[in-house]
Amino acid sequence: MPENVAATASLLAAGGYVADTALATTVHLALRMGRPLFLEGEPGTGKTEIAKVLAAQLPRRLVRLQCYDGMDLSAAAYEWNHARQLMAIRLAEAAGNVADIENSIYERRFLEARPLLQALEGEPAVLLIDELDRADEPFEAFLLEVLADFQLTVPELGTLKAETPPVVIITSNRTREVHDAIRRRCLYHWVDYPDAAREKAILALRAPGVSERLSAQVVAFVQRLRAGDYFKLPGVAETIDWANALAALDARELETGAVDATLGVLLKYQDDIAKLKGEEAARLVAEARSAA
Repeated sequence: MPENVAATASLLAAGGYVADTALATTVHLALRMGRPLFLEGEPGTGKTEIAKVLAAQLPRRLVRLQCYDGMDLSAAAYEWNHARQLMAIRLAEAAGNVADIENSIYERRFLEARPLLQALEGEPAVLLIDELDRADEPFEAFLLEVLADFQLTVPELGTLKAETPPVVIITSNRTREVHDAIRRRCLYHWVDYPDAAREKAILALRAPGVSERLSAQVVAFVQRLRAGDYFKLPGVAETIDWANALAALDARELETGAVDATLGVLLKYQDDIAKLKGEEAARLVAEARSAA
């Protein structure tokens, strides 16, 4: 584990993640205190990437639980292998050994581990619970034991506790509010859009093939675009993709024609593209070129 905030920032940077001081501090505290880290923010701001970088740099296994509507315990934590249990019952009956069959069919070997249990067993892991806000609210109750004590209770088997607690990263795009019981068990950080200086540094790491001049203009354009009234503002992921797309078209600097042709890389809704395309894009191009 990194010894201080600067070492944590360096560890993230080594994995291609440029963190500001506040984020590096929160990540450092989560690692040192052994507490889950709850990250909220707009899509594309790099929340999921933090877990990936930590897993690669610590290094640890990355165990990902992608949340979705209707997810239940059997998909997230564990499920009994009923086919194997039935086979064991039939074999015991055939051998005439049925005295302790009721207990033996609920042994650990019949339990299929899903992400939550996988993260508690085996080699040390980074557990990513991604987009928790997509899951149903009742599902959050399943997580409380894992987040508080790094253990999981299986009624038929007992309590399974992690020998080495996983590093837990929870992300949310805030499509709904996550319950206070989850928040109280975690350290919290809002992952915001980066400022221009940090976004330039991110492009230098994640899009090294893009010229410094074009990168500066792309960042200036996107920074101004985020000040506008659009349905979905571009995140850092879109900035990286757009810079790489322009470089793939051999662009040396922003041109209105190339910008209009590639807005589908930067924006994901037709209404936003229609609003920006043409005169507004030309205005932002001129401002970005002047600022860069």
